[in-house]
Amino acid sequence: MKNIAVFASGSGSNFQAIVDAINAGGLSATISVLICDQPGAYVMERARAARIPTFVFNPKDYLSKADYEEEISMLLKKKQVDLIVLAGYMRLIGPTLLKAYEGRIVNIHPSLLPNFPGKDAIGQALAAKAKWSGVTVHYVDEGMDTGPIIIQERVRLAENETRESLQKKIQAIEHKLYPAIIQMLLTVGVVKHDEKTRAN
Repeated sequence: MKNIAVFASGSGSNFQAIVDAINAGGLSATISVLICDQPGAYVMERARAARIPTFVFNPKDYLSKADYEEEISMLLKKKQVDLIVLAGYMRLIGPTLLKAYEGRIVNIHPSLLPNFPGKDAIGQALAAKAKWSGVTVHYVDEGMDTGPIIIQERVRLAENETRESLQKKIQAIEHKLYPAIIQMLLTVGVVKHDEKTRAN
């Protein structure tokens, strides 16, 4: 059984999807710890309900990103974490963790990267009047949503699409796709994107 660490900053819907997949037997992994940079985030409640250990921190309490990432890295090594899974973690990963877990950090993003990187990808897609958006799972590098793509799944925007309706479509994909890809990564290791986008 492989160990994963989930990093999250918000409500934690993808965190919950991972927990549910593990409980249902669709994902053979243990969430060794939830790392959260927002003490009041709802994902903390989800972790407590699932009896998953947490490490919550305020970056302002540290002199630098390297300082808090070093503390996190030591914790992950202690818990023998095999894969870091970002699930709505709103901070760039720095050199400390990138070096310690090279090729073993993944992220899920609510757009078809490289389109609409960064914050509020759903709002960006709506503002651009895009015909397509979707979900990207990718490896993490030093940039913002710039790492090698593992898989993408697309969704068509309706003419009367709203933020709420598009978010619902995207989350429906995320909650199935992410646990499946995590399982694949833990089973076969590095996955290379074949440049094909799965149509929704």
